[in-house]
Amino acid sequence: MNDKDSGLLPLGDILKQAVPRELRPHIQVAARTLKPLSRVQNRLLEPCPEHDREICFQHSVLCQTGLPYRDPGDNVRLWEREQGNVTLRIEAGAIPDPASGKYVDLSLPWGTKPRLILAHLNAEALRQGSPQIQIEDSLSAFVKRIRGFATGREIRMFKYQLACLSTATVRLAMFQAEHTIAINTHVITSFDLWLQKDEHQRALWPSTVCLSSEYFESLKRHAVPLNEADLGTLAHTAMGLDIYAWLAQRLHRIDPRKPAFIAWSNLKEQFGPHYGRMDNFKKVFRIALAQVQRRYQSARIELDNRGMIARNSPPPVDKRLMLISNPTSKKTHA
Repeated sequence: MNDKDSGLLPLGDILKQAVPRELRPHIQVAARTLKPLSRVQNRLLEPCPEHDREICFQHSVLCQTGLPYRDPGDNVRLWEREQGNVTLRIEAGAIPDPASGKYVDLSLPWGTKPRLILAHLNAEALRQGSPQIQIEDSLSAFVKRIRGFATGREIRMFKYQLACLSTATVRLAMFQAEHTIAINTHVITSFDLWLQKDEHQRALWPSTVCLSSEYFESLKRHAVPLNEADLGTLAHTAMGLDIYAWLAQRLHRIDPRKPAFIAWSNLKEQFGPHYGRMDNFKKVFRIALAQVQRRYQSARIELDNRGMIARNSPPPVDKRLMLISNPTSKKTHA
């Protein structure tokens, strides 16, 4: 039944009657200037519910220190970060090319993709109770859930960052009381390689990876649960992913009787040491934090001119869902 059959006026005629004639040109101009929401804006407003109960994990050290936000360039082979009682040091690696019989240098892992990949690898290893993981199918499915699409180009970009992670040497250190816990290893110690058949895509990609025993054992003791849907919502912002992971491991440990104060200088040291001016960092940090709070709504934090006031808050993943999924049943234990 159309509008004429129903006795209803078309929408255009209703608007003509409702809007005075002198205002119609202004409304038409305003309508032409409106832009459709971007994919990022849609994801922030309406995150996909299909993976809302999926749980990823991040190592607590990587919740306090992060990888590079941007490509540091081929000449930068070392990355170091210190924050509080933890230290992270990463050295870029190289990958053997069976076609030439020589090693090819890869860059340091950087941006959102290695952060998301690690969260996925950690979750798969913990769920399966094994450091050895079949990557290709699970990573493709994960990328599709996180990004909403899984084109060949997107998968290749993720696989390149996986290769960078596979070859990088990672050193983690945690200083506790009178002793130090240190891990000096590759996060990934072995991987299968295959050569792209397309001559324009000459690259080697891991299809099976094995986490190092040192990293896997440390992960089992220091894994921080994260909501996969939250990661998907923040998949466009490396700073946002770092802020979310930091709050996830920090807020529930704050003394309920005493809020924690973090000065702007400390926030900049952790999340924006590459920013020269404090006002530039504050602007970017506020935007990223606002996006994080759209998902982590129970986070009790406030910003003022001095810095951040953080209060004890529940973690973003409900304790009933924190137990690792049974790999055979694919169900989560409560």
